[in-house]
Amino acid sequence: MIRHGHRAYAGLLGLVASLVGLTGCSHANAGEWVSLFDGQTMSGWTFALTSKAQSNWTVQDGSLTGSGGPSMLYSPKGDYKNFKFRAEIKISDRGNSGMYFRCPNPNGAFAEGYEAQIDSTHADPIRTGSIYGFVHVYKQIVPPDTWFTYEVEVVDKNWRGKTVPHIKVSINGEVQYELIEYTKAWDHGHFAFQHHDPGSKVQIRKIEVMELDERGK
Repeated sequence: MIRHGHRAYAGLLGLVASLVGLTGCSHANAGEWVSLFDGQTMSGWTFALTSKAQSNWTVQDGSLTGSGGPSMLYSPKGDYKNFKFRAEIKISDRGNSGMYFRCPNPNGAFAEGYEAQIDSTHADPIRTGSIYGFVHVYKQIVPPDTWFTYEVEVVDKNWRGKTVPHIKVSINGEVQYELIEYTKAWDHGHFAFQHHDPGSKVQIRKIEVMELDERGK
């Protein structure tokens, strides 16, 4: 009887351990890519209150699709600090959008946080590959109406005795540059996507994040 009881208890512990393991699957560990978009619904994304009335974000053909007036679409979690963040993106001819990171407040002002510019042929000459306000790229790297993979790697680390954000920008797997951002404008925050103006259309899919530790690993 005692042996059977021990077996039952051990089995129960195994079941609990399995359930804990399954539950933990939804939480990212450092070094693991985690999806932020299910490809079917707007689940996990929210409008900024300041732009909700003019937002026109839907899911079309497996992509988050933004059009209409200026707006910001946020991922609710707001403590991302060191990470790799990537998405597949397509911007229309004469369209303008942005992939944002370390946004401080989803209910704050329009366009807060670091912006990886999305712009192939818009009247604004600052093109895809730029970190708006910090590094401006004027050459067209990606044509309009063309899918490309946009990735930023952001890690606070030492540079000549001062801890500052190092922001590495890649397009289609090719590193464009690394920005050492001395002003430390944004410490941590949300991910977001901007729709800039009427006439633009942006499509976004395969949105993923890999959280990194303080060593950038």
